[in-house]
Amino acid sequence: MRIGVLTSGGDCPGLNAVIRSVVHRAVADHGDEVIGFHDGWRGLLDCDYRPLDLDAVNGILARGGTILGSSRVQPAHLRGGVEQARGHVKDLGLDAIIPIGGEGTLKAAHLLSEAGLPIVGVPKTIDNDIASTDVTFGFDTAVGVATEALDRLKTTAESHQRVLIVEVMGRHTGWIALHSGMAAGAHAIVVPERPFDIDELTELVGKRFSAGKKFAIVVVAEGAKPREGSMEFNVGKTDQYGHERFAGVASQLAIELEERLGKEARPVILGHVQRGGTPTAYDRVLATRFGWHAVEAAHRGEFGMMTALRGTNIEMVPLASAVEELKTVPAARYGEAECVL
Repeated sequence: MRIGVLTSGGDCPGLNAVIRSVVHRAVADHGDEVIGFHDGWRGLLDCDYRPLDLDAVNGILARGGTILGSSRVQPAHLRGGVEQARGHVKDLGLDAIIPIGGEGTLKAAHLLSEAGLPIVGVPKTIDNDIASTDVTFGFDTAVGVATEALDRLKTTAESHQRVLIVEVMGRHTGWIALHSGMAAGAHAIVVPERPFDIDELTELVGKRFSAGKKFAIVVVAEGAKPREGSMEFNVGKTDQYGHERFAGVASQLAIELEERLGKEARPVILGHVQRGGTPTAYDRVLATRFGWHAVEAAHRGEFGMMTALRGTNIEMVPLASAVEELKTVPAARYGEAECVL
């Protein structure tokens, strides 16, 4: 077989581990040829690629980012490039394409699969918001980075008697905020699934100071918003890809809490540091397993499918089901967090 692989969307710890796994399984075990498209779907549309042999993936298992590069392509441009992509696949003699990416990438993969291209998807997102898989690689690393930051911030918050509002990634879901907040013992967790009431949040934080505590840590997902009418809130604009550019919930919360509590409040935005660096052992293993099973699915001709973790097993699920809905934090999980805050 001749297999093409690409990484698209936001970078994520573990991408290189998938690439490495695909090459090792395909080349070493099946005698396949693998090429890697540069910068995601753009590489496929522009026919910009490089050969990937065992030497090309040597030493990349523990590297963050992606050796192939990544980018976002406007949906309209991708829809208009279906025939172009089909022509490149035919000219290159590709028997399978393995795109590695999140919600947007998988939607594009489904589009191209419906157009007849031989696609086997691999899910990737640090937000852990793809419903068809129990966990996505990159999430464990992001939670670890956020938790370590929270642990460090506790000491400085206590030293200066401050309220620190720590903003973590999570556009539509609060999985990173929930897990890192619970792991670090944060005093409040704010997630997109549950619009916050500024009065309730102020009361919750204020109780700590009333009880003689000298600091508080609030973890907030970047996509969190206040309950309608509870406070003035600046909403960000939309970028060319249809993604909301957030106006900074941590900064807005810091101003509001400082005014209401009379305590110094500072925002801390972790940002892309959560995406970078060495993936955890868990993410390396999961990414490696996804790559292995993607190659096997390609050899079985199971196109239009995606790898998914179900329990401890890797299963193949339809791309169509993978993009139906996001996996959001259920109320019961938030209830568990409230018990330990």
